[in-house]
Amino acid sequence: MAKLSRESLFQRVFSDPKNYPYGFSRSGDFSISESRALSQYGCLIAALIDGQIEPECDEDNSLLASAKGEKDPSTVAEKAWYKYDKRIHRPKLGNIYGSRPSPQSDDDDMSEDSEVVIELDD
Repeated sequence: MAKLSRESLFQRVFSDPKNYPYGFSRSGDFSISESRALSQYGCLIAALIDGQIEPECDEDNSLLASAKGEKDPSTVAEKAWYKYDKRIHRPKLGNIYGSRPSPQSDDDDMSEDSEVVIELDD
């Protein structure tokens, strides 16, 4: 496997087909400048977070510190990554109708232990 470098990561376009199958710009979550920044800097930030490469300059250190939450995001790329990270890690919303009951066979409805009481009015 080729060694990753900062320049090679800038050549790659960052995408997330699981969470954004049609791309960042078509999602409606990001502005045009944010989607461009994510596409350009996303691979670099992901590699810095995963420890695949070491920070080489002050910009890398700033990106890493912002991504880890050690400092507030200040550049467009840092703000876009912060927004992206919050979007993909947001909690799943519940359903107002509750959960679906598990499918049961008709035989399970009348088990031997259940007692049926029928009252008749005289």
